[in-house]
Amino acid sequence: MSVRFWDPDGSKFGIPTYPWRLAPDGLATRRQLRIRGLRPGGQDIAAQVLRPRRRRGPLTAYLYRVDLALPVRSMTPARWAALAKANAARRRCPECQRDAGYVIPPTLGSCVTCAFPEEQRVA
Repeated sequence: MSVRFWDPDGSKFGIPTYPWRLAPDGLATRRQLRIRGLRPGGQDIAAQVLRPRRRRGPLTAYLYRVDLALPVRSMTPARWAALAKANAARRRCPECQRDAGYVIPPTLGSCVTCAFPEEQRVA
């Protein structure tokens, strides 16, 4: 256990701080809330968990109170439509304007056919 991260009253770090895996019951990270079908719902950060690393600063995970968390909002038809439109835009090549059939990698910036035209001629 890393004693240097043990600060349940928040005098050292400003908010209650616990070592990795030693947070009290009733607190959860965003990801843990999401697994339970909850979201923070506008509440402030209740505490944090710190995990030491060798050559960099510690990893921080913010904790929220489970009893104040709200249910996750359901997807409406308008949100589904907006998501489908955004995904379609990620598949459209800006060079040839065709649907690539896959999400175009940001590193290429265009479909494989447009990014490597010389290799396509050989094949």
